[in-house]
Amino acid sequence: MKTAIFSVVFAFVTSILWAQQPVDTTFVDYKYKEDQFYFSITYDLLGKKHSEVKQSGFSSGIHFGVIKDMPINERRNKAFGVGLGLSINSYNQNMLISQDQDGEYTYQIIDENEITIRRNKFTTYLIELPIQYRWRTSTAKDYKFWRVHTGVKLGYVLYNSSKFVGSIDDIKLSNIDDFNKLQYGLTLNAGYSTWNFHVYYGLNSIFKDSAQLDGKSIDMNSIKIGLMFYVL
Repeated sequence: MKTAIFSVVFAFVTSILWAQQPVDTTFVDYKYKEDQFYFSITYDLLGKKHSEVKQSGFSSGIHFGVIKDMPINERRNKAFGVGLGLSINSYNQNMLISQDQDGEYTYQIIDENEITIRRNKFTTYLIELPIQYRWRTSTAKDYKFWRVHTGVKLGYVLYNSSKFVGSIDDIKLSNIDDFNKLQYGLTLNAGYSTWNFHVYYGLNSIFKDSAQLDGKSIDMNSIKIGLMFYVL
C-alpha cells in the first residue's frame, strides 16, 4: 500500500518537473482534445474491515470505458473529463455470507480449524461515472506525455454475488439486498503515455447498515490500486 502511494506521488512530482521543460506552444489546434478509451486492472483491498476479516489470494478488479475530454485553457493541456464505464470487482476473504431459514442474510467469520476454504468471495458488477480534472504536458503534436488526473467516481451496483466452496455445502447467492447500490470514491491517475498508476479510495461502505457481523455494521470500504491504460 505504501509503495503504491509513493509511486503515485513520485509520478506526480516528476510530472511537475517535466512540465518545466521547453515545449512547442506556437501551434495551437483548437480541436485538440483527448477523448479516450480506458482499461484498468487493480488489486482490490478491503478497508476499515473487522479485525478478524482477512483477505486471501488475489482480489482483482477489471474496469473499462470511455472518457469525454473538455479542455478549459488555450493550450488545451487542462481539462475536465466525464466518462462512462463498467467495473467488475472480486474480494477473496474469510467472511461467510449465507441465509437462514427465514431468508435473512447472515455474516460470520469462517473458523478454518473446522471448515476448509477452497474459495470464498463476493463480487460486484457496476456501471460507473468517472468525473475528473485532467492535467497533462501534451501539445497537439506530442502524444507521449505526463499526466495527472484527479477526481471522483460514482458507481451503481447492477449485480452482486457471493460464492463459498469448501468442506461444507457450497453456498452461492446473488443480488444480496445488503449491498449498497451506490458506491463512490476518490480517484488519482498519474503516469506517462499509455502506462499510468491508478488509485481509488471508496468513501462509503460496500454494505448497508443492515449487514451485521458480531452485532456491528460491516463498515468496509473498497480500495483499488493498479494500472490504468489509455487509448486515444
